[in-house]
Amino acid sequence: MKIIADSGSTKTAWWIGESHGSLIHTQGINPYQQEPATILAIITDGLLPHIPSLSHIDEIWFYGAGCTPEKSPIVESVLKQAFGPTPSIFVGSDMLGAARSLCQHTSGIACILGTGSNSSYYDGNDLHPCCPALGYILGDEGSGAYIGKRLVGDILKRQFPSDLCQAFFAETGETQGSIIERVYRTPLPNRFLASLSPFCHRHRTHPSMHLFLLDCFSQFFTRNIRSASLPCNPSECPIHFTGSIAYYYEDELRQAAESCGYTVGQIFQSPIEGMVKYHTEV
Repeated sequence: MKIIADSGSTKTAWWIGESHGSLIHTQGINPYQQEPATILAIITDGLLPHIPSLSHIDEIWFYGAGCTPEKSPIVESVLKQAFGPTPSIFVGSDMLGAARSLCQHTSGIACILGTGSNSSYYDGNDLHPCCPALGYILGDEGSGAYIGKRLVGDILKRQFPSDLCQAFFAETGETQGSIIERVYRTPLPNRFLASLSPFCHRHRTHPSMHLFLLDCFSQFFTRNIRSASLPCNPSECPIHFTGSIAYYYEDELRQAAESCGYTVGQIFQSPIEGMVKYHTEV
């Protein structure tokens, strides 16, 4: 049996099976943000109770946020603690998982727009990064955390019309004090910021919110695609996306891409289905 995992900072999807399988969701795993003991607890408490026999697991393919060459050994070590030495374990970046899901064995530009954002050219085997993602403070343009960061900054500085500002406080229950506390004094502020995206989605037809969202996505293309050194011309090939933000804001994303001179190809809400296809189909 195989385990194929797609892990973001917010949640992890675990597919367990052969040609057919079941899907389990746990808390997100990111070795940049969590200690090994925390990651192990997520796996042992959230995943292992759903696996009848660990001895039947032959392969583990784990693709995750923060799984850089420096941090991947941490996740691999935790997986060995949880599953023992028997399974063959591969740990790769969420970007590699997204590229394999979106492009399979062909070349293309693959992007992630979820809690964070990333992009890369994929030649059918290896990744050729477009630009460094840099995380929600320095980068992650177009992501849920980026949208949330800009949203609360503009709300608190009254850059939106008063009706949107009033709606934000009424619908979210947040105050300036609670926002400052969540952003600066509690763990994983990127998740909190990304959790504010549904407010933008509910008000996406408001003219000011529409322009705000178009600018957030235009920033993704300007800072991650246009400025990248790529082996192909991104204006002449589709740019594929996976992630909840790309999925739920498809109209705004496509409009922003068109205004920047690009074409959006496939959009998957989650890459897990494509990952399963990549690893189970000959």
